[in-house]
Amino acid sequence: MTGLNALKVDANVVVLGTDRVGKSALTVRFLTRIFIGEYWDIESIYSHNVIVDGRDITLNIWDSPYCQDLPRETSLYEKKVQWADGFVLVYSICDRAGFNAVTKLIQSIKTTKDYLGMDKVPIVIVGNKKDLNHRRTVLSEEGRLLALTTACQFYEVTAAENYHSVLMVFYGLIDRIQASKSSIKRPARIKGIVKSVSAVFTRKQTDSL
Repeated sequence: MTGLNALKVDANVVVLGTDRVGKSALTVRFLTRIFIGEYWDIESIYSHNVIVDGRDITLNIWDSPYCQDLPRETSLYEKKVQWADGFVLVYSICDRAGFNAVTKLIQSIKTTKDYLGMDKVPIVIVGNKKDLNHRRTVLSEEGRLLALTTACQFYEVTAAENYHSVLMVFYGLIDRIQASKSSIKRPARIKGIVKSVSAVFTRKQTDSL
């Protein structure tokens, strides 16, 4: 039983973006494979099991409406950021304001996580509605550059037409979350090894006296 439990992992994800960028459509497409175009702007929390690299992962996804003032001080926003292991930040390639909002969200999330002592935050930036390329106002290169300068991952997708690309968004974030958790645990193991070596070295010195 212990071996089986070791393969089970929980990962908490918050999906953020301005209204009408398709963040709920993206989330539900991932969960059900079904595309639904219209949603009410409400808080939704989902739980979904996936198998990645032989691990049974329970993905808890908080699909959250966007607040215009980016209230880093409010308890609910801070609660979301503290709860999350990773973030999916969505904008529409047809919406320049939505892209600018994602830039602000990255800064806000990183500031809050830094306050909590977390230097690396798993964030995936998603340019949605790739199928509406004729209405594009945000270039692919702008999304890639934002991801590069903020150490995030970037995808351009169409939740309406391509399930596989949506799958890659969440699987890519899971990889980053697992890498982040491993890097947090590793220093503790190294400290333990150093302590053990020091203890052995001290004991040898005592024995030789």
